[in-house]
Amino acid sequence: MEKTLKEQPAKQQSMPGLEVDNASLAEENNAGVIKVSHEVVANIVRITILAVPGVVSVGSSGGLREEFVGLFNKRDATPGITVTENERGTYEVTVKVILRYGVELAKVGEEIQNSVREQVTKMTSKKVTKVDVLIDGVRMGDKEEPAAPIPAR
Repeated sequence: MEKTLKEQPAKQQSMPGLEVDNASLAEENNAGVIKVSHEVVANIVRITILAVPGVVSVGSSGGLREEFVGLFNKRDATPGITVTENERGTYEVTVKVILRYGVELAKVGEEIQNSVREQVTKMTSKKVTKVDVLIDGVRMGDKEEPAAPIPAR
């Protein structure tokens, strides 16, 4: 069975916080063409990162206002995931994350890199040569928690 790789145009950004190229990988064999868009790869990346212990969220450090703006104006939304292909045809990924307060930031960042590289390669059969993790903030829990009141003296 002969396989040929071709570049095909992909759909524009459809989820807030995802920034993807206008390209996809198409694999052609005797049965037809299989296309994997960069948007699909970005979704794989997002799901993989959220499964890593110590990760609170992917994307902006943002809050409700930024999420609301992102729904209506994708260009102004803080990009959370960028997927590109280099000249060798391998993926390069950049992600912004918010981590849980108290975790070892470098350790969680390295776990994100390894998990993304492994899962994307497993699901797409394409190598990931680079995963840049930008730690955009830390939080106490899954959502912003109010500060504890200071006891009166």
